[in-house]
Amino acid sequence: QVQLVESGGGLVQAGGSLRLSCAASGIIFSFTVMGWYRQAPGRQRELVAAISSGGDTNYADSVKDRFTISRDNAKNTVYLQMNSLKPEDTAVYYCNGRRLPLDYWGRGTRVTVSS
Repeated sequence: QVQLVESGGGLVQAGGSLRLSCAASGIIFSFTVMGWYRQAPGRQRELVAAISSGGDTNYADSVKDRFTISRDNAKNTVYLQMNSLKPEDTAVYYCNGRRLPLDYWGRGTRVTVSS
C-alpha cells in the first residue's frame, strides 16, 4: 500500500521559515518524481516544486529563491525548505509522487503565514 505522509506544517510569521517533510512507503522512491503542491482557499491546486529521480528541480515562479526542494532516497523522504514566507504562501501543502501512469498524493499539511 502506497503512503505519502506530510509533516512540518504550522503557523509562522511573515519572514519566517518552515521545513516540510514527506515520508513515502510502498513505492520505488528512487525512480519516482516527487513534488509539492499547494491549495489555498478558493483556489486551484498548484505546483510549488518538483524534483526528479536524478535531482533535477523546478519551481513555481512565486517561490523561486525562497523555497528549496530536496530528497533523500535512502530515507524515502522529500523535503521542502521554505524561507522568507509570505501571507500568500498560506495553503494546504500536498506531497505528490509520480511514476507514470501512477500518481500518488498525501493528505496534506497546513501552512499558515501571519502578517
